This record gives sequence, C-alpha cells and structure tokens, in this order.
Amino acid sequence: MSDLALPVSTPVAPVEDAAPTAQTHRWWILGVVGLAQLMVVLDATIVNIALPSAQMDLGFSNADRQWIVTAYSLSFGALLLLGGRLSDLVGRKRMLLIGLIGFATFSAIGGAANGFAVLVIGRAFQGAFGAMLAPAALSTLAVTFPDPGERGRAFGVYGAIAGAGGAVGLLLGGVLTQFLSWRWCLYVNVVLALVAVAGALTFLRSQSRDPTVRLDPPGTVLVVAGLASLVYGLSEAETKGWGAPLTIGLLVAAAVLLTAFVLVEQRVEHPLLPLRIVLDRFRGGSYLAIGLSAIGLFGVFLFLTYYLQLILGYSPVRTGVAFLPLIAALMVTSTTSSGILLPRMGPRPLIPLGLFVSAGGMVVLTQIGVHSSYVSPILPGLVLVGLGLGLVFGCGFNTATYGATAADAGVASAMVNTNQQIGGAIGTALLNTIAASALSSYLVVHGNSPQALADGSVHSYIVAFTVSAIIFAGAGIVCGLVLPTGVLKPSTADNIPAVA
Repeated sequence: MSDLALPVSTPVAPVEDAAPTAQTHRWWILGVVGLAQLMVVLDATIVNIALPSAQMDLGFSNADRQWIVTAYSLSFGALLLLGGRLSDLVGRKRMLLIGLIGFATFSAIGGAANGFAVLVIGRAFQGAFGAMLAPAALSTLAVTFPDPGERGRAFGVYGAIAGAGGAVGLLLGGVLTQFLSWRWCLYVNVVLALVAVAGALTFLRSQSRDPTVRLDPPGTVLVVAGLASLVYGLSEAETKGWGAPLTIGLLVAAAVLLTAFVLVEQRVEHPLLPLRIVLDRFRGGSYLAIGLSAIGLFGVFLFLTYYLQLILGYSPVRTGVAFLPLIAALMVTSTTSSGILLPRMGPRPLIPLGLFVSAGGMVVLTQIGVHSSYVSPILPGLVLVGLGLGLVFGCGFNTATYGATAADAGVASAMVNTNQQIGGAIGTALLNTIAASALSSYLVVHGNSPQALADGSVHSYIVAFTVSAIIFAGAGIVCGLVLPTGVLKPSTADNIPAVA
C-alpha cells in the first residue's frame, strides 16, 4: 500500500459542457444525495420496529420473520459492487434515478403486501435497487465537490446521515407503527423518493458513457456469489449458531469465492474492483474504519433498544427519542471534523481518535443495571459514542472516495457501502451469539425466575457492550497503523467537472 493518495493517470469520463449548473446547485445536489442515502440506511432499522405488527397482520411464523430482514440485506450486500460499476458504466444520474424509482416501487409493493411472500419479494428488490442507489449517490457527491473545504463540509453532512440513519429509523419506525401502521414504514420511502427524483431531474446533469469502463463477468459472478454466501452465512449464524452445518458451509464457500475473486481481479483487463482502489492506504484504512465501526455500532442500536424496551419499559417512540443525543453528537463532530479538522490534520489522528472515543462510550454503557436511569449512564454513553462515530464517518466517507478517478468513483463508493453492510451483518451475528451465550450461562447459575431473567438479560447486554468496546478500541489501533501520516493532497480526480 502506498503512503500517499494514488496519482491519477486514468482518463476521466467525457462530460457534457462544463457543468456550471452542478456547481451552482451543488448544495441542492447534496440534499438529493443525502435524501437517497437516508432511504437506504433507514431501511436497516425502520422495518425491525414494524416486524411484530407485520407478523401479527400477515400471520407468518417466527422462523419466517428473519427473512423480512435477510431478504433486504442479502440482495443489497451481494449486489453493491456490481451497482457501483454500473454507475461508472452508464452514468451516476441514470443509476441514481433507476435506484430511486425501483426502491420506491418495491417499497410500495412491500407496504401493500397481503401475505408473507409478497413482503419478502418487495424487501429483496428493495435491497437490489438500494445496491444501485447507494454507490451512485456517494459517487455523485464525490465528484460534485472538488473544492477541499466544501468537500469536507459536504461529506460531514453525508457521514452524519450514514451514521445516524439507523437511529433515525428506530424513531421514525416507532412513530409510524404506533400512530399509523407498520405499512407506512415502507410507504415512507415512496414519499422520500418522489422528492429525491424531482431534485435529481432538476439539479443533476447527464454524464456521457465512459468508453474505458467495461463489465467483468467472471469477477461479477464470483463477488456476487461470495458476498451473498457471506451475508446469508452470517444470518444463519445469528439464528442457528456458528456450528450449524449450513452456516459453516456458507462461510467456507464465501471465503473460497472471495479469494477467487481477488485472484481474478489481478488478471482481468477490466476488473470489477481495480485493486488500486483498496491498496491505497488512505482509502484502505477508511474502508477498515467504516466496516469495523459498523460491527461495534450494532452493540448500541440492537442491545440498547432491547434494554430500553424490555427492561426499562420504554415504548418504541420513546426508545427512538432516547437515541436523539447520539444523533445530535454525531452530526456535530461529523460536520466539523470533515470540513475543518480533516484538511488540516489528515485522517490518521482523527479516525482512530473517533474509534477510541466510541469505545469509551461503550464502556460507560456497561454500567447499566435493571433500575438504571436514562440520565446516567445511558445519556453520557450515547453522547460519547455519537461524538466518536461522527469523527469516523465524517472523515472516513471523505477519505474513502478521495483520489478515485471518474471511471472508478462508483465502485470506490460501493466499497464504502459494502464494508458498512458486511460490518453490520457481522456485528449482528457475532454480538447476538455472544449475548445469547452470556444469558444462557447466567441462567444456568442463577435459575429461571423473572428476576434472574431480567438480571441475566442486562448481563448479556453488558457483555455485548464490552465486546463492542473492544472492537472499537481494536479498530482504532488497526486504523492508526494502516492510515498514513499526512493530509489528503488535491489530485486531478478532484478537479473533474461536477456532473452526475
């Protein structure tokens, strides 16, 4: 890996005119991109709140319930790299519009579902179109803000949305389910997409096809199959355990397929994922930070939600409101770090610091008990986690797309989303398994009385928070070693016309 951002020698895509419109309306473009990203991250948590109501309404079993989540994550995670390369191939604006319209259409189909099968199909196609939408949105942002100062502010806002969207989903899901219907957790995407499509048609310029970009059929087949096996294997580990034959088979298959993918990418003329994208230490370190922080982040969203609702008796809406300090803290540090600190200090001191602060927040959350108050330790823990993750996401998203050529902007952006998605899947499976094992061990020793069950549940959440703290701290050490010293240097890739 190199210590400096890669020099840009690859020809950039031909563009139409000099894009004065995009420059003039770049902050409106940020609004469109932010709204598109919000749709994708909302659906990682908003439907979870609606699941009990949907299950009661449609009458599907507990065993089938996991597929409402898995169908989305499976298609989304598996197709992200392909979606990123399609964005490079046919143009960011086209893929953004296709992704928005498709995502909204299948959100409406899922919301109107009269049975389990229709809901699962809607969720699967939501994920597929989300895989087209997310890389197109991030790569649009990457080429719309060539000025380092403005770029920092824009990516700070984007990082805040990406990091806080899960918590927003918990709040919005609770409000919609409690006061309207679980179906509105899907219908809301139609409303958001209509606004985003109107904005994209108004403010984005069309991008000419880049003749240097080609599809990579062997690499595409290998990475789609490998990522699908990995996400499905992690889903099986969450529900059936790491020792289940299907779990082991899927994870072994994922390792073999993804290894074969890397070998193929070294040899093909037009790789789906040019290895120069991940071998740059600035980008590679940022990908690690985003993926590892996503693992730890699920310790907050998943188990603190359980704790607030099952132990403290919070309603879904009150639970969502409880996460607002995390969102506020994350937005403050994301916007200030990316726009003010990153251009002066570079990512190496900031991203590890954010991970260590997040680890401190998780340590504070380990102080919870059966009768804890929100003011302490929950509130300070959430604020610390939010402050730390704001540094990680604000600086990480900016650095992860920095210096990529126009021809690689889509797939470089897709790597960001892929790492976040896979990290989230690993975090869910790993932390669920650890927490379940901790609860079982506690009950073996203390019996199965209601008090023991409550104490054991809190004990399992504390164990999950402890592991999350270790993951954050370990990620801080790893990223401190991988990220190079120095600030991000302007390159010709950052001077390409800001068209989409």
